[in-house]
Amino acid sequence: MTEIRVLIADDQALVRAGLAALLDLEPDITVVAQAADGAEAVAIAGELPVDVALLDIEMPGLTGLEATERIVAAGRGTRCLMVTTFDRPGYLRRAFDAGASGFVVKDTPAAELAEAIRKVHAGLRVVDPALAEKSLLAGPNPLTPREQDVLREASHGASAGQIGRALHLSAGTVRNHLSSAIGKTGTANRTEAVAVAARNGWL
Repeated sequence: MTEIRVLIADDQALVRAGLAALLDLEPDITVVAQAADGAEAVAIAGELPVDVALLDIEMPGLTGLEATERIVAAGRGTRCLMVTTFDRPGYLRRAFDAGASGFVVKDTPAAELAEAIRKVHAGLRVVDPALAEKSLLAGPNPLTPREQDVLREASHGASAGQIGRALHLSAGTVRNHLSSAIGKTGTANRTEAVAVAARNGWL
């Protein structure tokens, strides 16, 4: 029986411990390390032999998506499986763009999660069926990278001038991007546009 060495990255200690306890019951899966954020996950994956990294998406500092991109780019053969509370359709597309091999939600039964790890380790792709359907219905992210940047800054309550200074754009250009994003999200103002974009995993 081939041993599958797993790294668990999640900023919630109880979640990490719970996942580790469940997976260690599997005869062919060994949790070799745990990380509290994306940067720690990247560092561990660069030092230890890890077959599959389980990564939460929303972690402080380096997100799970950014960590996935770096782990895959390192070329050590580690496959990444996103395990998240947030079943946002935009996250699915961004995860695969980053190089992830699978995407499941945290309430996936332990036996199914273990099977997902085995499939990812074998080189297959795994996607939560309900999320896959939701992603197809939602379609691709309509926002340009610059519109995403502007909305991220707007989410902190920054004015057009402040956003412009942060992104090295004129206030007029910022307002144009905000107007475009509001139109694409079918909303009435920047606050609603941020909310819709965040809910769909576009930011």
